[in-house]
Amino acid sequence: MLTDNDVRGPDEMQGLRGQIDGVDEEIVRLLDRRARLARRVGDLKRSQGLDTYVPARERVVLDRVERLSAGDFPRRGLEAVFREIISCSISLEAPLKVAYLGPETTFTHEAARRSFGTSVELEPQTTVADVFARVERGEAEHGVVPVENSMEGAVTHTLDELMNSPLKICGEVYLPISQNLLSREEHLEKIGTVCSHPMALAQAASWLRSELPGTKLEEVESTGEAAHRAAEGPGVAAVGSILAADAYGLNVLARNIQDARTNATRFIVLARKWAGRTGKDKTSVVFSVKDRPGVLKDALSAFSDEGINLTRIESRPSRKRAWTYVFFADFQGHPEEERVQRALEALEEHCPYVSLIGAYPEVAPEFA
Repeated sequence: MLTDNDVRGPDEMQGLRGQIDGVDEEIVRLLDRRARLARRVGDLKRSQGLDTYVPARERVVLDRVERLSAGDFPRRGLEAVFREIISCSISLEAPLKVAYLGPETTFTHEAARRSFGTSVELEPQTTVADVFARVERGEAEHGVVPVENSMEGAVTHTLDELMNSPLKICGEVYLPISQNLLSREEHLEKIGTVCSHPMALAQAASWLRSELPGTKLEEVESTGEAAHRAAEGPGVAAVGSILAADAYGLNVLARNIQDARTNATRFIVLARKWAGRTGKDKTSVVFSVKDRPGVLKDALSAFSDEGINLTRIESRPSRKRAWTYVFFADFQGHPEEERVQRALEALEEHCPYVSLIGAYPEVAPEFA
């Protein structure tokens, strides 16, 4: 015998689905309207010689969307949806090429997709230097490269290129690094070789020693190349991302095998000029100091005297003279701010060389 609930259930479900269909129709209409507006914006940018991708404007849009939300839709999901909407809008305004440290399915590829969405043309490059060169020659509008890992430290190749390149940092993205064991095999006992990028193998070293003792470890150029080898060879596993597993049709034999659960990599977005001011920004600078006692303390006081927070400082050999160094520093603020201008003027009093290498919207770090 049917009850009232039995009758009401299907009717209510059908009614809710009908309402969802109505919302979807309205979303599509609004997206089409937004696309028409984006094309008009693109026409104006071209007529005025303006850049297609404007990081400061993108950050303002994403922050505003978050404030408009009532909280029912998950925050990270909301940003991902609008990141893709912005990506599609950019592609309607003008073609945009982005070079990144490849190959495909690496974490840098994932960072590039997170920065620009999937509607722009992403071009993998073999080395960090290749990414810089492609943007410098104007063959790509932007580049994406790793700059530091929370566990392994700075990516020295990137710092060296920044020191000698005219390019500027216009954006940053933090990507939680989840290392996984990937293979065409279905069981751990069939794995004889594990390959990956040296950093990925180091990040998963404890798990590999515990779960696959005696297994041969092989270093390759990237996690993407490791996934390719795992797909081709029997008994081979790769340490890499879920994105790589999906791309190569691999089984995920173990998830999150990295030693540290708070492992993340910071990537930077390169351009021919830095980003405009948003009110919540970060600036990157490289400088050298004079050879006298206490000079580094005096140089850094230029920031503390203005109440400017240094978020990172890193030293590298200058490569111009033995045992001389340059310092890379990131600090909160934008070169258009008066306090930042005063701090940089004070810094120059203690330093024979000061160069601003970027200004960009500040992004909060994420962890897996």
